[in-house]
Amino acid sequence: MPAVTVENPLALPRVAAPADAVARPVLAVTTAPSGFEGEGFPVRRAFAGINYRHLDPFIMMDQMGEVEYAPGEPKGTPWHPHRGFETVTYIIDGVFDHQDSNGGGGTITNGDTQWMTAGSGLLHIEAPPESLVMSGGLFHGLQLWVNLPAKDKMMAPRYQDIRGGNVQLLTSPDGGALLRVIAGELDGHQGPGVTHTPITMIHATLAPGAEVTLPWREDFNGLAYVLAGRGTVGAERRPVQVGQTAVFGAGGSLTVRADEKQDSRTPDLEVVLLGGQPIREPMAHYGPFVMNTREELQQAFEDFQKGRLGSVPAVHGMTGSGPQD
Repeated sequence: MPAVTVENPLALPRVAAPADAVARPVLAVTTAPSGFEGEGFPVRRAFAGINYRHLDPFIMMDQMGEVEYAPGEPKGTPWHPHRGFETVTYIIDGVFDHQDSNGGGGTITNGDTQWMTAGSGLLHIEAPPESLVMSGGLFHGLQLWVNLPAKDKMMAPRYQDIRGGNVQLLTSPDGGALLRVIAGELDGHQGPGVTHTPITMIHATLAPGAEVTLPWREDFNGLAYVLAGRGTVGAERRPVQVGQTAVFGAGGSLTVRADEKQDSRTPDLEVVLLGGQPIREPMAHYGPFVMNTREELQQAFEDFQKGRLGSVPAVHGMTGSGPQD
């Protein structure tokens, strides 16, 4: 799980919550069910079973892989529509191509993030490049959906391609944790992702036995999803492991700790930390559309069916057809 690493974390800026910060309790730990997306790549549904009041402004998150493909096996998603939210695709291992009906797109690989603001709507496709399909190889990533407030749902679509080398790198006071700030702010350090809804997104790697207590905005929610390894969350040290999500309650700091012993395949604890300012608006969500009312959902389907969200380019490097989630 390379993403972005450094040889000496102690050369990085160090962050820690102030001693008087109120520790966030752990309200729940849930286990993500497994399934398949698109043309058949394996996913874990990280937020399944969590009440939306604890997720807002986040809608869903899938861990894609970790899977070692044989030649000919890599799969993606066919062309599909989106409206009313943002998709954040973070590639930890492997390569993914993306393309949309507005002419946007590109290639993301180890540690890169593609941030797509669907806004008023477009058609989109994600797939491994032909070279990866031919060779096979390791693939691992995340896709996060972030809601847009009503005032921004019909804004013009926008892309941000965030290269791994541009993320803000930080560490804990003892250097035991590497913190990659992809979007938002942590202790005055700003990540590169520009968001419409105020959020923080961090990929943290903790060495065995390492612990980190981070300052956390009190007006944000708090979530921790375990990509790999084992550890504990909260001052109460609730156990967590790969495929589990911890939901934090109110407070000014959150704590994550890696177990002293990890397995040989997963030497460190890998965690995605998410916080966001709740939008607190009605949400109508069905398939690839996230709006505020049922009528807006019906309009989105009508616009898609009548081709108002765009059309699949006549010449492109990816194949597939039909709407998907």
